[in-house]
Amino acid sequence: MSETLPLHKRKRIPEWLRLKLPRSSAFTKTRGLLEELDLNTVCESAKCPNHWECWSKGTATFMIAGDRCTRACGFCAVSTAKPLPLESDEPTRVAEATFRMKLKHVVITAVARDDLKDGGATHFQETIEAVRRRNPEIVIEVLVPDFLDKDESLQKVLDAWPEIFNHNMETVRRLTPQVRSRAAYDRSLSVLRKVKERGVGIIHTKSGIMLGLGETEEELFETMRDLRNARCDILTLGQYLQPSLCHLPVAEYISPEKFDEYGEVAREMGFMHVASGPMVRSSYHADEFKLPHSGDNFYADESKLPHPGDNFFKLGTGKSFQA
Repeated sequence: MSETLPLHKRKRIPEWLRLKLPRSSAFTKTRGLLEELDLNTVCESAKCPNHWECWSKGTATFMIAGDRCTRACGFCAVSTAKPLPLESDEPTRVAEATFRMKLKHVVITAVARDDLKDGGATHFQETIEAVRRRNPEIVIEVLVPDFLDKDESLQKVLDAWPEIFNHNMETVRRLTPQVRSRAAYDRSLSVLRKVKERGVGIIHTKSGIMLGLGETEEELFETMRDLRNARCDILTLGQYLQPSLCHLPVAEYISPEKFDEYGEVAREMGFMHVASGPMVRSSYHADEFKLPHSGDNFYADESKLPHPGDNFFKLGTGKSFQA
């Protein structure tokens, strides 16, 4: 892997990244429903290259808390601007969309809301709870910002019991200051570690890394090891694609064969599920991960779901508390 290129250089996109746009009535139906319910998706806001495929299959990743981010990450196409106030009915609208789309697995993400005291954690909690009420059988995955590693904010999200808690590392330690606005490598590891401290097997943790920003293989493997040491369960590896000339350039296009190789390395490290490929994104084919029904997934049985009064470990303290 090579060093990051100057901003004025732009590499030619290889054939394996050139997609044929699918044609399906489901695409139009999905877009119409999202417009009707006035919902944002990361598919559009982040210019995801897979959104044609996903919408054509009747799936989408919902982006709550507005479409204006308080951070300006060098890789991300989401707008950076002063956010608008939260919409109190948005959780209900997301829930209605999951019901009408007949989703069995939903991914809910959000812009970073550093302007809010809890970073938008309460809004996440309310959205998860609304979706669960409307669609009780659904698997809920959240893709969250770091909430500045505030225990109380993490607790709000975890109290709603999403099955999968995703927080992306995005890149290796050396490149983090250049790639991720206001984020910190060790802070992200701390977030994932704290989720696991909540109790073994309650919630599966997930993280993603973009390749092609100038990282070395050694740095990539170090980040993968760091994630395993934080007991991260699920890993996604995908090719970074430059959203515009104003964003960080692509240093290298990684071949599909290399992605296969890195995926095998990750599995050997002990990740429960790995998705590795040029077009892989955090929520792309997220439903391919099937929750285990024994062992690690203690709460697969609804009778074992936590209830008020149950004992758990307070985040970051090692001390038990009453829910």
